[in-house]
Amino acid sequence: MDLGLKGKRVLITGASQGIGEGLAEVFAEEGANLFLVARQEDRLKEISERLKKAHGITADYFTADFTRRGDIERVHEAAGDIDILVNNAGAIPGGDLWQVGADDWRPGWEVKVMGYIDMTRLFYASMKKRGHGVILNNIGSGGENYDFRYIAGTTGNAALMAFTKAMGGRSLEDNIRVVGVNPGPVATDRIVKIMKIRAKERFGDESRYGELLANYPLGRPASVREIADLFAFLASYRSGYTSGVIFTVDGGITSNMSIGG
Repeated sequence: MDLGLKGKRVLITGASQGIGEGLAEVFAEEGANLFLVARQEDRLKEISERLKKAHGITADYFTADFTRRGDIERVHEAAGDIDILVNNAGAIPGGDLWQVGADDWRPGWEVKVMGYIDMTRLFYASMKKRGHGVILNNIGSGGENYDFRYIAGTTGNAALMAFTKAMGGRSLEDNIRVVGVNPGPVATDRIVKIMKIRAKERFGDESRYGELLANYPLGRPASVREIADLFAFLASYRSGYTSGVIFTVDGGITSNMSIGG
């Protein structure tokens, strides 16, 4: 299926690892030109050079730290005109209300929650002037499965779900689509770290984290590719009537919240 993304300019935040790197690979395969943003310059350079060589695209990159005042504005200025913005940066720390203090809670929200909001504020305005655009927010199913042990993340993700729906409900008036994706567990280094912590809590042995992963649908988390492919479709003209909604990709975990367990 031709998604019609060839030559489109795509900005991806948090592009140096995990889902962000997977997103860069999928959009590059579709012939899109990339503007990659993250804190790790060495990884961005490596990914950029690899994808340019493999797919004959342009892949610019820009290092930024969204906890640093002014960096989002610098990204906006450096990127210029883009067709598709993928907000992906940020990993809000896990833990309950007493494990995640203000010094951890606020920076996590600054990058992900306020980062998505501030990036949207700037790039939506630019897209409106040009008359078109797509904004995709990688949020997370914690926003609809309220988790006591992930209190900062579940609250932040719920806020971003509301933000995405509020923006996307009106955005087609400006020929802009705003859509969210809620991945459940995804096979990245981050999920391994989380499961090791929970295995230590439950079993007293972090090496048994695989037993927790086996409880997921199909006995595994989602692959990065299963998430990234959806983003590419949602960014394309083939999904041109999609806005103001959230797509949950968690193997049915959210839908299986039954009394029977």
